[in-house]
Amino acid sequence: MQLLDTRVPAVVLRVDRNPFHHGTLGAVRSLGRAGVEVHVVADESRSPVGGSRYVHRLHAPPPPGASADDVLAVLRRVAGRIARPAVLVPMDDASAIAAGRLRDVLAPSYLLPVMPGTLPERVADKAELAAVCAAADVPHPETLVPDGPERAAADATRLGLPVVAKWSRPWLLPAGRGLRSTVLLRSARQARELYLRGAEAGSPLLLQAYLPPGPDRDWFFHGYADHSGAVRAGGPGVKRLARPRGAGSTAVGTWVPNPRVRALAERLTGELGYRGVFDLDFRRCHATGRYHLLDFNPRPGAQFRLFEDGAGLDVVRALHLDLTGRPLPYGDPVAGRSFVVENHAPFAVLRAAPGGRELAWYAPDDRAPGRAVWPLWARHVSGRLRERLGGGAAAPSPVVPRAASPSPTDDEKASS
Repeated sequence: MQLLDTRVPAVVLRVDRNPFHHGTLGAVRSLGRAGVEVHVVADESRSPVGGSRYVHRLHAPPPPGASADDVLAVLRRVAGRIARPAVLVPMDDASAIAAGRLRDVLAPSYLLPVMPGTLPERVADKAELAAVCAAADVPHPETLVPDGPERAAADATRLGLPVVAKWSRPWLLPAGRGLRSTVLLRSARQARELYLRGAEAGSPLLLQAYLPPGPDRDWFFHGYADHSGAVRAGGPGVKRLARPRGAGSTAVGTWVPNPRVRALAERLTGELGYRGVFDLDFRRCHATGRYHLLDFNPRPGAQFRLFEDGAGLDVVRALHLDLTGRPLPYGDPVAGRSFVVENHAPFAVLRAAPGGRELAWYAPDDRAPGRAVWPLWARHVSGRLRERLGGGAAAPSPVVPRAASPSPTDDEKASS
């Protein structure tokens, strides 16, 4: 895709330490293939992403649990090294929230969509999202925020067991404490006990009515709201396989036209005045047929590369085009196109894909990440298994050799 302004680099930012975040690799490849110089601010030392030929330079990320000031300090250091304005591409909620708060102070070093600085945090907050949906008349599962352990038990019973429990601000969850952002509770006692861990979680617990999964019930919509508010790029997709099954991230997804899902996405972003990349998760109620919004992620979803249209446009390229004042081309949806995360669904790679297929890790023009993922994943899985069996801490993953790049990483420079 040659429409992008290749004079303007991109900075892909991620605060979380997930070494298997294939969405980051998707952003690197999408922009790199279009000729954009891509800088990555993330911990990719033990990730397949670090080996991509499209990474121009790796930069040391903010520390875990970084504050907005920590993120600002890192981005200022990176801006000083790049020495020209760059498009900022946050890849997790913590990064997107920090970027929203810091937009004015980051300019002119970074280009970001113009919208209220608190809006990314508002839509990412699971408790706030219920009110957001009510105001926009978008269906959302009944949600209660208990104010004590006994109330949590009562609310779980009132909603009907099993019930979904979520921490309102999952990006604040501490690592290594066994707390998950979302969990299915099967008793009032479990709700009471989980509520008591609120101080560890860093945000309130909410309880939500459970909508059972089923075939063609889990949908997502990835899009880009441009400077005028029009939703461009992306589209609706259906989750064919999740990890963990029925409630996890997309392992296999398919681009399927769905006017009802698109209308809900456009209504919500229009009511909010949202600008930029977004990723919405829906579940269709088997009883009513209504699509309920479960999550609003104010950044690219990990499977956003599913939605590359006939003109070669995806949501990350749309972001770069729009922020650099370039027109966004119109392309036809590629209905039936699929996306497969190989380490989560290896056998899905063997199935026919009439609309075409994109793999999360392997690409013929960028082979190193696809080769690196398997030994790293095997080591990760065996380490988790040892932990569960009481065999102690997992052994560290081997460092992935980085692709040759024009300049050293920040870590290498600091140690030299």
